[in-house]
Amino acid sequence: MRLILTLLTALILTSCTMIDKKVDVVENFTIDNYLGTWYEIARLDHSFERGMDNVTATYQLDADKVIVTNRGYHVDKQVWKEALGKAYFIEGSDKGLLKVSFFGPFYGAYQIHDAIQDTSGRYSDALVIGPDNSYAWILSRHKQIAPETKQRFVIKMAKLGIQNSDIIWVNQQK
Repeated sequence: MRLILTLLTALILTSCTMIDKKVDVVENFTIDNYLGTWYEIARLDHSFERGMDNVTATYQLDADKVIVTNRGYHVDKQVWKEALGKAYFIEGSDKGLLKVSFFGPFYGAYQIHDAIQDTSGRYSDALVIGPDNSYAWILSRHKQIAPETKQRFVIKMAKLGIQNSDIIWVNQQK
């Protein structure tokens, strides 16, 4: 009986995704146009990225999951750090709503709130919100974003209650 209860608990934990505040996500999403390397342009402060510059995220498809490789340079320690994770779609692969885990069976929401496509249809810039508004990232295929894209994302963040003064603009010079 104890084994069954343990297995049931493990199943529930691995299937749960933390979403404290659901936001609108990109509809008609295409994962193939999102795969590859992204530069972190901006983020909100969190311990797992604190003190890091030159942060990138690389997404690769592996059967039914997306392999996530986050990499950044810890300025004070002068070392590169890397974290590997996995992500799965929550409500179908045509919505920019995934669950991602870097820490075992615990998943947090990865909500692609806005994404801009280039002329080829590939996503070039994205605004991602985590399980709530205390997690947010601006990502780009380039080390810098256009001023109008920056303004678009900052306005959307403000509408979600994210203060401009809380946004950390990431150095991508290395």
